[in-house]
Amino acid sequence: MTDEIRNDNLINETECETRADNAQNEVVIEIRHLGKSFGDHEVLKDIDFTVRRGDVTCIIGASGSGKSTLLRCINLFETPSSGEILLNGENVVNTKNPAEFRKKVGMVFQSFNLFKNMNVLKNCTVGPRKVLKLSKEESEARARKYLRLVGMEAYVDARPGQLSGGQKQRVAIARALAMEPEVLLFDEPTSALDPEMVGEVLSVMKTLAESGLTMVVVTHEMAFARDVATNVVFMDQGVIVEEGAPKDIFTNPKEERTKEFLSRLLGENK
Repeated sequence: MTDEIRNDNLINETECETRADNAQNEVVIEIRHLGKSFGDHEVLKDIDFTVRRGDVTCIIGASGSGKSTLLRCINLFETPSSGEILLNGENVVNTKNPAEFRKKVGMVFQSFNLFKNMNVLKNCTVGPRKVLKLSKEESEARARKYLRLVGMEAYVDARPGQLSGGQKQRVAIARALAMEPEVLLFDEPTSALDPEMVGEVLSVMKTLAESGLTMVVVTHEMAFARDVATNVVFMDQGVIVEEGAPKDIFTNPKEERTKEFLSRLLGENK
């Protein structure tokens, strides 16, 4: 049984810049003065940033810096304490129908979150059938399309317990894609994987980036952020310390905290 991943090519800096140009500055998500507190603990403080169509925004920073909480706020799994989240110009923070919003903004979790009692195909069709109201035939055709894209179509009858961590995460990506969202959020998608399985998931994500999918990725994979992102956001202690193009953040960071973080992290990975 082959385990092929389509189009495993690195995306160079020029291609990333071209994607950004092709986005034509169309803003998809805008975060304004976002704050989040749990009791007296302020986790996010006055967060501002913008995601344009076709962008791949990578959010980096130490554990506990607020990265995952920010992502969960963007997808309304956490309710912000203050500020605005605009999707295509509309503030969605107080929406009464978050499920409708999540049709447009999908999420891939670090722990996969697959339904253990369903096979791979059903995991990828349950959303399109129940939420998008597609027919069985339409949802299965769509699921197979995206399972093929991530190299998992041969496993449609397998249960999650029969898959490796990397395979589970690729199925989770296909499941999110089957909803055909405008934006796909990734919350440290490789952090729960064995080192030898990280590459197969990153290859899929690079393919998606090359296709023009708008992505926001919380990651510790600095090579991915450097090679694939159109924009890098560095967070520390609940604030955005610095953001910019990968070549600026990784080769000429302006802020001392950014320099210290990258020096420590990249030094450990030598």
